[in-house]
Amino acid sequence: MKSLLSVVSAFQRSRTNRQNLLLLLKFLAVLLGMVCIYSLLFHALMEREGQRHSWVTGFYWTLTVMSTLGFGDITFNTDLGRVFSMWVLLSGMVFMLVLLPFTFIEFFYAPWMRAQAAAQAPRELPPDTQGHVLLTQHGPITSLLIPILEQYRYRYAVLVATVPEALDLHDKGLQVVVGELDDPDTYRRARVEQAALVVTTRSDHANTNVTFTVRDLAERVPIVASALSDAARGVLELAGATHVLRLEVMMGQTLARRVIGTDAVAHGVGEIDGLIIAEANAAGTPLVGKMLRESGLRQQTGVNVIGLWEQGRFVQVTPDTPIRHNTAFVLAGTRAQFDRYNELMCIYHLSDRHVLVIGGGGVGRAAGQALAERGLNYRIIEKEASQVHDPARTVVGDAAETDVLERAGLREAASVLVTTHDDDTNIYLTILCRRLQPDVQIISRCSLDRNVATLQRAGADLVLSYASMGANAIFNLLRRRDTVLLAEGVNVFSVSVPTSLAGKSVEDSAVRTRTGCTIVALQASGRRVVNPTAEEILHDGGEIVLVGTLEAEERFLETFAAVSGRGGREA
Repeated sequence: MKSLLSVVSAFQRSRTNRQNLLLLLKFLAVLLGMVCIYSLLFHALMEREGQRHSWVTGFYWTLTVMSTLGFGDITFNTDLGRVFSMWVLLSGMVFMLVLLPFTFIEFFYAPWMRAQAAAQAPRELPPDTQGHVLLTQHGPITSLLIPILEQYRYRYAVLVATVPEALDLHDKGLQVVVGELDDPDTYRRARVEQAALVVTTRSDHANTNVTFTVRDLAERVPIVASALSDAARGVLELAGATHVLRLEVMMGQTLARRVIGTDAVAHGVGEIDGLIIAEANAAGTPLVGKMLRESGLRQQTGVNVIGLWEQGRFVQVTPDTPIRHNTAFVLAGTRAQFDRYNELMCIYHLSDRHVLVIGGGGVGRAAGQALAERGLNYRIIEKEASQVHDPARTVVGDAAETDVLERAGLREAASVLVTTHDDDTNIYLTILCRRLQPDVQIISRCSLDRNVATLQRAGADLVLSYASMGANAIFNLLRRRDTVLLAEGVNVFSVSVPTSLAGKSVEDSAVRTRTGCTIVALQASGRRVVNPTAEEILHDGGEIVLVGTLEAEERFLETFAAVSGRGGREA
């Protein structure tokens, strides 16, 4: 019944549908009038022939003749009666067999089917909808964000401007709301005042319009917008955006951090209340070839190895984890501990070879700047001369040509960063660079998550997904947690000590074994312990800082019924 009412409502919303329905009713009235007139004439002519029939028989004869059934059980005996029968037959063929089906389909059936389709693409959400996420685009980032929202039971709706687009997304199983993105009524119908987050990842101009429109309607709703430049970031903040993501900068910095073979010092990626998360390469150090237990890092510096990066995947460590040439540590510690770590590792400066960056767009420039901050030499290959920002470090030309790569110094490069926004181009360049220089480290960006495996097969040592990074960054902002995103869904987050763990030691809690999360800090009664020992006690009312993937975090919350210490939800 509810579905029928929604279809009727969608049907009646269109003025054209109402006009068509009125025309159909007029046609049916004309047809009914013809049937009545023919029935009267039937009785008159039968009276002349001396035959008497009931009124029901008159309507019965008229309908059978007009519909061409013509049973023949009631017939005229005179020529006048037969001429009348032929007229009724011919008019019935025109009105009942031609005009009636056409009129019914054109003025009722087709509009009804369109209304039924439109009912599947609603123009508003139920009044009691709250805590949902509104998305202004279904693109690479949001297509990965939506499964995460569904996994963690967050409601969402994708705002689209046209019904055909909405139906296409509805057929894919997505929740949609139809409405123009620059129309305030669209957001009112989407219950923006009760939303948990608004996400807009369109162009800078479109994002500004969306942000300004939403902020005028809902002062407190968080708005996350993407920006392609610092100027756009400033405008979006003025328009009312709560968080502006420079995803190109994030991607460039992450690509630069993954470069190995240049130094072994730690490079920070985030901080929570004095707890620093950093990454460092093991290449060229005496640690290569040892087990983690043999490294002595914690005893000498105090830092804790909380994981490794392998082919772009975060891997939990054990005391028996081997340290290889391409191992990238994920470390946790205080600033003083990292100072000791860097004093120990700064002597292992392996080479002065440059890093080759292919692509001088936003990601490539951000990667170059991050490399320069590390004191590394780099060169950029850019196809368009108009896009060159640093001529001294840029080789203008098509990186798909071997002579351009040779001129840029591919054979002397320590690493190659492939940063173009086109995945097909990145696959081509990865294969070419791997053929020309088999031993060089190749790190590639990909725009679509499905191309990660293809780039790895093409020869990339590490592939970072632009879409996955953006989706995970937005999801962390949704949860309003004091959270550091390492990459690809790996987070550092804080929770209140669960009742089931209160009074237990870190070792007895078996958090890592049971959930995959690693405890990196404890806080209770104003005392903060970074990298606690196995004997450290988890105190009731305190907080735990952990590292883990999204799945590991969910297992922790489900296993221990924990409540986030930073406004998170109860498991």
